[in-house]
Amino acid sequence: MKKKEILAIVPARSGSKGIKNKNSACLNGKPLIYYTIDEARKSALIDRLVVSTDSKRIAMLAQSFGAEVPFMRPKYLASDKTKSIDVVLDVLDTLKKDENYKPDLIVLLQPTSPLRKRFHIDEALQRLLKSNADSIVSLCQLREPHPRKIKVIKKGYVHPFLKGADSSVPRQLLSNCYRLNGAIYAAYTDSVIKKRRFLGRKVIPYIMDEKYSVNIDSPLDLMLADALLQKR
Repeated sequence: MKKKEILAIVPARSGSKGIKNKNSACLNGKPLIYYTIDEARKSALIDRLVVSTDSKRIAMLAQSFGAEVPFMRPKYLASDKTKSIDVVLDVLDTLKKDENYKPDLIVLLQPTSPLRKRFHIDEALQRLLKSNADSIVSLCQLREPHPRKIKVIKKGYVHPFLKGADSSVPRQLLSNCYRLNGAIYAAYTDSVIKKRRFLGRKVIPYIMDEKYSVNIDSPLDLMLADALLQKR
């Protein structure tokens, strides 16, 4: 079987509301984006690594760490309301137009998951390649709060988030549930282009441990990731 061409896309816009210049923020002595690029470069399956950014500073950092920045992302795709799928489609459209390049698979690696390792990337890609699915997503187990215990307030009164949910059920009797941890999204290119979304009709899970699932969204997340990196 012919080897699949796999493109890794690292989206890294300038600016951030939670942390100023988040993607270049210092984490254990290195810019945040370094950790994702470094692990992606170690992958045995990724053929090409492209960073999509509107920032010249991030572009210079990415290139110094060994990633490609073949073009700058347009400003209209660099707001906090921009969807990841629009960034991915922009990369695919531009590479096709400029280089006649089209990969078989895409893996989206967000810089905000700095604890994700090379083996996670390769295991997820291998699992997708061996399956009949069109996409795979990384998850970690959601321990607290369990959806059955979440409440909403309506007209001043407390109601279950899930209609009819009994929050008195002991945690040990509740079924496992999972959350997207933001570390890995991978899909076949044709599926992404056709459906214009990353997760297709058949999505398989890649379960990751909590200690690798920190997603940087606030200064507290940055402190936690820093502590875990130093402990390692």
